[in-house]
Amino acid sequence: MIPYSKQKITNKDIHSVNKVLKSNFITQGKTIEIFEKKICNFVKAKFGVASNSATSSLHIACLALDLKSNDILWTVANSFVASANCARYCGATVDFVDINPNTFNIDVDHLERKLKKTKKNKLPKILVVVHFAGEPAEMKKIYKLKLKYKFKIIEDASHALGAKIKNNFIGSCKYSDLAVFSFHPVKPITTAEGGIATTNKKDLYVKMQMLRNHGITRDLKLYKNKINHHWYYEQQLLGFNYRMNDIEAALGISQLSNLIKYNKQRSKIVKYYKKILKNLPIKFQNLIGENSSTHHLCVIKINLKKLKISYNNFFEKLRKKNIGINLHYLPIYSQPYYQKLKKYPKLKNTEDYYRSAISIPVFPGLSEKKLRYICETLKNLILSHL
Repeated sequence: MIPYSKQKITNKDIHSVNKVLKSNFITQGKTIEIFEKKICNFVKAKFGVASNSATSSLHIACLALDLKSNDILWTVANSFVASANCARYCGATVDFVDINPNTFNIDVDHLERKLKKTKKNKLPKILVVVHFAGEPAEMKKIYKLKLKYKFKIIEDASHALGAKIKNNFIGSCKYSDLAVFSFHPVKPITTAEGGIATTNKKDLYVKMQMLRNHGITRDLKLYKNKINHHWYYEQQLLGFNYRMNDIEAALGISQLSNLIKYNKQRSKIVKYYKKILKNLPIKFQNLIGENSSTHHLCVIKINLKKLKISYNNFFEKLRKKNIGINLHYLPIYSQPYYQKLKKYPKLKNTEDYYRSAISIPVFPGLSEKKLRYICETLKNLILSHL
């Protein structure tokens, strides 16, 4: 089965991990700090806090922005559940904004209309903006709404390490308070599991550092009790064990050196798909202006009405041809957990998207032979139903 995505591990990656395994520290050494600095240097952010997953990073990002039980967080439903769950961990309420039918990202016009219609005491404290498939959302427009309506912005950039808005990397936080990246194996680079939150605000950085480590600080400058002993530490917050370890960080450092190359390979694959499949009744994600995407996913929307075939039938026929397509994502509000919370209204573009979208394989190392096979199989299946 050709997977929709997979990690690429080099001998250099293996050597980097082995080096840490043979060292004195495999959990909380200096490698994590080096990795954090390298990510920050790459995206041009001042601070970064690495954790054991992007989900953990989203959680502590919300806590750092003081999200509480009476607060509200808005995001899109076309994302992994973690984009909304981070609010629920804080006891906050979640609501959803529709997506743009062309970019598959948050629809800024819908967001603005929703903000205008919402009572002041029901406005979101935080907006989680998802950069879907690695394509940056319209952050300049969203930032203007942030200034007007006084909400905070967390960029869920799990798909987007290496993506740019013109010359600014996602993660520089030019238009947000925080940005979160994922290092899951299918993401642009991997640490096996892991995440990081970047920010330019020192107070958020300090708070997240404590939150990922049981709420503990060993910084004398931050102590409530000025006890200057090597053995002393203070728990100042109710934190969590969300730490990344040095083994994961070492893999991340090695992987980061290949990020630009990997993203170029993904881009080349997507360009090939667009060229070969251009005359078929399918739709690719639109890219905006001078933005650059990581192409973490390659999603196509199928015109099922024209083909007179059901989504499930189309999906299963491709799977039987050993093409590991997938769906990203079922609307979060359709999940049983969220249905128990409240009756969320269905969002038109989100519904249309998930009834017709499939993720086709895109990852570094996908061979030309397999790429041709995927295109030929897709073409033959589509043409057989026209």
